[in-house]
Amino acid sequence: MNPIRLVIIEDEQLAAERLQKQVEKLKLHTQILAVLESVSQAQKWFSQNPSPNLVLSDIQLGDGISFQIFEKKIITCPIIFTTSYDEFAVRAFKVQSIDYLLKPIKQNELENAVQKFLVHQKATLAPWEEFQQKICLIMSQIEKPKTQYKERFVVKQADQLIPVATHEIAYFFTRNDWVCLCTKEGKQHIVDFKLEELNEMVDPKQFFRLNRQFLSSASAIQKAHNHLNGKLKLDLNPKPEEEVFVSREKAQSFKVWWEG
Repeated sequence: MNPIRLVIIEDEQLAAERLQKQVEKLKLHTQILAVLESVSQAQKWFSQNPSPNLVLSDIQLGDGISFQIFEKKIITCPIIFTTSYDEFAVRAFKVQSIDYLLKPIKQNELENAVQKFLVHQKATLAPWEEFQQKICLIMSQIEKPKTQYKERFVVKQADQLIPVATHEIAYFFTRNDWVCLCTKEGKQHIVDFKLEELNEMVDPKQFFRLNRQFLSSASAIQKAHNHLNGKLKLDLNPKPEEEVFVSREKAQSFKVWWEG
């Protein structure tokens, strides 16, 4: 039996690693051909390589939205979309979408999506318009939960637990094996979440994942300086111990977010 040849498109390293592990748990004969992290990287890869059997793709990437890849018709295989924002659902159906999974992805939901792919693969392909209608009908019957963002975090202070309102937080950051929050007053507290998890918990209009070490609120960002190779160097308040950079791939989406 030939393996299912997969491509993963995901700009967050931890999310990509978790998805790879979830694919391995499917107990199917799969082969991950590539893990791509940006629109530009994906466009280049698909233009230079044969089409895989299936794509698992995040929607919001560091340098744009993955629809930019698929709408150019350079991918003809089915796609399972993964994202934190359900407002993209309708647009997802305009490309070769098998299913649409909200993060954090549950193992059974991934299994169901891949089973849809296997059924679709064996079946005689219907005209694309009919396929879209069927997927839209299925998705219209699924009640999507409204996104609710955390309003406060409970942290330890000496032998006490205290609440910190989300609007009081300047940024979250990693240091060694710890994840901490820094308030606008400069107070630091350890939190019991990974940075990837925090990115899903806070309002994306207010917070942006700058890099692997920092998730910052808009109010904490004082200035942005052009740096080498298209990167941005940021001035945060309160000032962290290390310098903070935004990669060239994320620079444009950061600017769009920062403008509001």
